[in-house]
Amino acid sequence: MSSFNPTTKTQEALQSALQTASANGNPDIRPAHLLAAILDQQDGIAAPVLKATGVDPETVAREARELVDGYPKAEGANLANPNFNREALNSLTAAQELAGELGDEYVSTEVLMAGIARGDSDAARLLTGRGATYDAIKGAFPSVRGASKVTNQDPEGQFQALEKYSTDLTARAREGKIDPVIGRDSEIRRVVQVLSRRTKNNPVLIGEPGVGKTAIVEGLARRMVAGDVPESLKGKTLISLDLGSMVAGAKYRGEFEERLKAVLDEIKNSNGQIVTFIDELHTIVGAGATGESAMDAGNMIKPMLARGELRLVGATTLDEYRKYIEKD
Repeated sequence: MSSFNPTTKTQEALQSALQTASANGNPDIRPAHLLAAILDQQDGIAAPVLKATGVDPETVAREARELVDGYPKAEGANLANPNFNREALNSLTAAQELAGELGDEYVSTEVLMAGIARGDSDAARLLTGRGATYDAIKGAFPSVRGASKVTNQDPEGQFQALEKYSTDLTARAREGKIDPVIGRDSEIRRVVQVLSRRTKNNPVLIGEPGVGKTAIVEGLARRMVAGDVPESLKGKTLISLDLGSMVAGAKYRGEFEERLKAVLDEIKNSNGQIVTFIDELHTIVGAGATGESAMDAGNMIKPMLARGELRLVGATTLDEYRKYIEKD
């Protein structure tokens, strides 16, 4: 397995499987060890992919752990460092082959899960018995990964980026979590009017702190859910982008840009189905930029605004609009 090239999450899963096998006294690492390890991960992609096939990941993880608990136990010096058995090695090989077929440079956890399902182990039978066959898992990749390829060791930040770095305001309105907005009908109508244009359709809400700029956007979300908007906005999704969480934890240069690009790509691929709201709009000027680079969030968003691929509602104060946005 010298050619096996895992992502960070896959490496963690392999290490976790080894530790579990060693702690349980199992003489070798089997596919069930691997399956339990990847489904138990926080922020992993395997569980959402499995869910997309219609199978409950928690149930499969529990049953995989039950398989592991039922394996024979042994005593000896090798238990501290058990080896992969033949079925596990076959799963790793199948995963590496699938990664090459997908154009991925690294083997991610959902690809490893597909490799397990392709085999003839008890873990494979557990997956296929519930309907998560190799083809079903592979077919669920686009719903989670989109058209993205795994080109670095930490691809999870780019998958389901919208779900991680934004809040669906229309979903909150549908669930009754947004209160009615009183006395802002004319402002909401004006926002709807600007959004309905073919070009220059990106309104900015300017006002002092606390006057209710965000409330106007929440009122818009309620109207979109109720269908009280023009045809161009009916059935669309209104999201609030959280730049703070996107910047947080971005340790390496370019990591913020990768996250933002993943979000923008998802918005672009929605074919106009998503309207984006950015509170404190002035923060996009300089967000993610370093001293050596002029590239920031604002410069990444501009081309999409110019081409009409991004419908954006911004909110900021008059002073900050003049200082950061007006001159740009």
